Amino acid sequence: MVNRGKGMIARTIVLVVAAVALFFASDLAVPQSAAAYPFWAQETAPETPRDATGKLACANCHLAEKPTEVEIPQSVLPDTVFEAVVKIPYDLEAQEVYGDGSKGGLQVGAVVMLPEGFKIAPPDRIPEEMQEETENMYYQPYSEDQENIILVGPLPGEEYQEIVFPVLSPDPRTEQDIYFGKYQLHVGGNRGRGQVYPTGDLSNNNAFNASATGEITKISFEEYVGYDVTIKTPDGETVVDTVPPGPELLVAEGDQVVSGQPLSTDPNVGGFGQRDVEVVLQDPARIKWLMLFIGAIMLSQVLLVLKKKQVEKVQAAEMNF
Repeated sequence: MVNRGKGMIARTIVLVVAAVALFFASDLAVPQSAAAYPFWAQETAPETPRDATGKLACANCHLAEKPTEVEIPQSVLPDTVFEAVVKIPYDLEAQEVYGDGSKGGLQVGAVVMLPEGFKIAPPDRIPEEMQEETENMYYQPYSEDQENIILVGPLPGEEYQEIVFPVLSPDPRTEQDIYFGKYQLHVGGNRGRGQVYPTGDLSNNNAFNASATGEITKISFEEYVGYDVTIKTPDGETVVDTVPPGPELLVAEGDQVVSGQPLSTDPNVGGFGQRDVEVVLQDPARIKWLMLFIGAIMLSQVLLVLKKKQVEKVQAAEMNF
């Protein structure tokens, strides 16, 4: 019985060690923070990332406004692959605050809302020169039934200030509810962490303010937790404001503060930008007829010039006669 008990204890210890090892190995292989970026956008707006005002859901968490540029062709032919390039410029020397308070390079991401019928081109349709630009890129649909809404990120900003989307245009001749004409694309580009979590809580990528007026009587620090700033109000009450790791304190013990006064710096160096652009799905027959029309106009002009020259020669001959 004693040996059996020892054997059970040994097996239990082995199982616990294996479970812990598997847990840490999974975190190293698939970091959870990376999966959170597109997931939170889908959490805050599960149906569509664009609300009735035209604002994309990313702007709910990334409060700072930054520029985002988009390059797409003015018009495309049906059933062809074209590039939609999202440019996310920022200062490469800038460093952002991570969740544990440490600093490092910014990550970037993008969301592209294509018109209905447009989608990311399958690998066998992407031209060879475009494959080099999209190598190691993972395009995630917003949902299973929305292939036209694409998420990318997070990606290291030092390498991906331009994100290329290989887009396949639809063919109205073979697909219902698709027509030739002008379509609109909604594009968003993000750099850096957000200031608000989907739960409404503030991240440590913020400036934190005093919640009361009074004197700072104590400041304590705990690793991975941050600062506890104790404020004694004029009526004798004590208020404790917590500043998570990352922002730097602007106050010290003995300082007088008023409600709403910043207690820390604002470490945010990122932000989100949105652009709305248009593309024309062009009918090849219209282009052919346009070329024929232009050719006819040019031919008519040439004939008119020749006719004018002929008339001038006849008039000159009659005058000489």
